[in-house]
Amino acid sequence: MIVGNKIARNKSEKVDGQDGSWNPERRLLDSVIFSKRFVCGNVLVGGKIRASLCLFFLLGLWLVGVCVGADGLGKKYPNVVLILADDLGYGDVKCYNAESKVETPHLDRLAREGLRMTDAHSPCTVCTPTRYSLMTGQFAFRVPRGGTVFTGAGGPSLISPDRLTLPEMLLQRGYTTACIGKWHIGMTFFDSEGKAIHQGGLDAVKRIDYQRAIQGGPLDHGFETFFGTACCPTTDWLYAYIEGDRINHPPTQILDRGPLPNHPYANDNRPGMVADDFDLEEVDVRFLQESQDFIRKHVTENPDQPFFLYHCTQAVHLPSFPGRKFKGKTDAGPHGDFIFELDWVVGELMQTLEDEGIADETLLIFTSDNGPEVSSVYHMREDHQHDGARPWRGVKRDNWEGGHRVPFLVRWPGEIPAGTESSALTCLTDVLATLAEIVDFDLPDSSAEDGQSMLPVWRGEKVQGRSYVIHQGFGGTRYLAIRQGDWKLLAHQGSGGNRYAGHRLLEKYRLPDQDPNLPAQLYDLRSDSGETKNLYREKTAKAKELEQLLRRSMEEGRSVPQREVPRP
Repeated sequence: MIVGNKIARNKSEKVDGQDGSWNPERRLLDSVIFSKRFVCGNVLVGGKIRASLCLFFLLGLWLVGVCVGADGLGKKYPNVVLILADDLGYGDVKCYNAESKVETPHLDRLAREGLRMTDAHSPCTVCTPTRYSLMTGQFAFRVPRGGTVFTGAGGPSLISPDRLTLPEMLLQRGYTTACIGKWHIGMTFFDSEGKAIHQGGLDAVKRIDYQRAIQGGPLDHGFETFFGTACCPTTDWLYAYIEGDRINHPPTQILDRGPLPNHPYANDNRPGMVADDFDLEEVDVRFLQESQDFIRKHVTENPDQPFFLYHCTQAVHLPSFPGRKFKGKTDAGPHGDFIFELDWVVGELMQTLEDEGIADETLLIFTSDNGPEVSSVYHMREDHQHDGARPWRGVKRDNWEGGHRVPFLVRWPGEIPAGTESSALTCLTDVLATLAEIVDFDLPDSSAEDGQSMLPVWRGEKVQGRSYVIHQGFGGTRYLAIRQGDWKLLAHQGSGGNRYAGHRLLEKYRLPDQDPNLPAQLYDLRSDSGETKNLYREKTAKAKELEQLLRRSMEEGRSVPQREVPRP
């Protein structure tokens, strides 16, 4: 089950080597000529003619080893495996919650062998904006439709053509790049007349012309290989695998949900179109096989070249459909089994790195796109005394901590001390800037405006993380929060996502609002980690200070200081 051959960035061009081998001269020209943008001497250069001005400079870099993932001194860059779980809560992982009713031995091992961050946050409390921010280092609320969650065909891509992405940056440093799993940042399908489809729903999916290439997906934003789905694999209207920019096995019938599991964790499964090779209970197993095949193929064909693998799971997004061999593996029901399967996937990827002899030269990152879903939290609390949001208030969509404080584990043998823990404040927007420092890439000031390198924190050289971070609830700029030190301001009333009053499941968790007329909420997380006492009226000066900081960040379009761009 080998992931398809690498696809040229310009679809009219051939891939690097007809036998799949890496051609450094071809890669160099491809990066320069066909990238939408290229950084040369820290000057953005776009277009075929202007890019040629950098050609001789880049050839020189290639000669000293940049194109094989090394700097001029022979330093080799690490492989990077980034695993992004879906709707996995802080309390779902044993090493973050000793009271968890689900064993997660592989994630616990990852924590023992690397770094466990305890104050890490997703950029948003729902998935599409978070995934955009992870790929770009920019908060999604800064772009049009940045609070949108795509369904069905969805799209268009939230990533603008001139936006530098994480895989594009690594591609320029000589990496092979692959995305396996859920994309969910938007892409464009076309109907039989060539008209773009940017709507969701069953009717939109029925209009897709599967003979036409898909635009705006991973291949157009720095990935050379893609195998996965447009949106949530087992939730949305299109149940089919995308290979590169095509669906080779188009959906042919309406999904029959009758044979699928029926339990409290089986909701959120729409009656869309399904392909005959799409098994909703084996999606994560299929994604794992594709990622394993990519790693093995790469090690065989390009052993001296680093790779970047972005592996995005279905687990543990509802519906909780664990693979057949995982059913009943825990005492925590189907959702517990699903968490167990996710942990197994991580373990299998770790084992593959070891089997291929590259574990010690691979940087492995594991995290989640937001907090746990409403119904999974409710039923797990009621039925199994398991709290996926523990110890925080709130769940997915909420701007309280449970909606965006996520597990974050990172292992890099020889560089990150094993068995360490950090309480430094960080956000998934920091990943791009951190990797940029690792691969010696000078980020232009117009990129990763909300990303700060955490490499000194990862290595244990610093204890201080970000100065502040912005949290985005469900709805873009309408629901923003800001955290600085122990102080957190929610610049809105309510949760910023879910409505607790009168909600069938959430009503019992609604806390009494001591002053419902206040326009915002201010909490001291040091003394009130549960966000129970709104200090907005008592600490007016602190509230105004944070409001001003949030306003300035929105006006300036960034939350990290401007970078000093070295002279060419």
